This record gives sequence, C-alpha cells and structure tokens, in this order.
Amino acid sequence: MTDEARARTDDGAGQAPADSGVRRLGAAELGAGLGERATLVQFSSAFCQPCRATRRTLAEVAEMVDGVAHVEVDAEERLALVRELGIVTTPTVLVLDAVGRVVRRAAGQPRKVDVIAALGAAV
Repeated sequence: MTDEARARTDDGAGQAPADSGVRRLGAAELGAGLGERATLVQFSSAFCQPCRATRRTLAEVAEMVDGVAHVEVDAEERLALVRELGIVTTPTVLVLDAVGRVVRRAAGQPRKVDVIAALGAAV
C-alpha cells in the first residue's frame, strides 16, 4: 500500500490473535463468499476514481494468488456495515483470513506489491 495508505492503517483492526474476539465477516455481511485462504474486501463508492484503480489491483492479485477472493462492497448500499466497521473513506481495503477475521486494514489506493505483502498476514 502507498505510504499514505500505510500511514492510515488502522492498527486496532490490524493484527489480531486468532482467538481475540475480533469481528468476523462472512457471506451474509459481504454479499459474497470468502476466499479459501484469504479475502480482499474493498469498500467503494460510485464516483471514487481511486476505487476503480483499487478494483483492478485487487482483482489482479486475487487472480495471481490461489485461494484469494476479491469482494467489492458499495459503501452507500451497506451503510450500516460501513458504520459498524468505522469506514470513513473510500477506498478502504480489509484483508480477511480464511475464517473472515480482519488481519489488515488500510485506506487509499494500494500498490500491488503491498497488497501481496499484506496477504502474508492472512495466509
């Protein structure tokens, strides 16, 4: 992720022990199933230019890494979830492990290399 995105990483939802009680996200909340190994969740809005670039980056990474899914969530349509998770800007990317725990979180347009590195915490 860019330096700016890294600076805005939310450590509170970042690295969490496996049994820490961190909120898990699943198909019901996201509107799509989780990846076998990890899931890249992107919160976007309709007129967000960086969201389009982020969509391409995350889709490319999901295609490159076996067992990783990319799920895009329209922030305006899922306002209750956005509020619950404290999403304040788009794009915001959450990296989920295989059971849906948030292991990384960053706002802003990520670089492909940083997304791949962030997946290391999930797989």
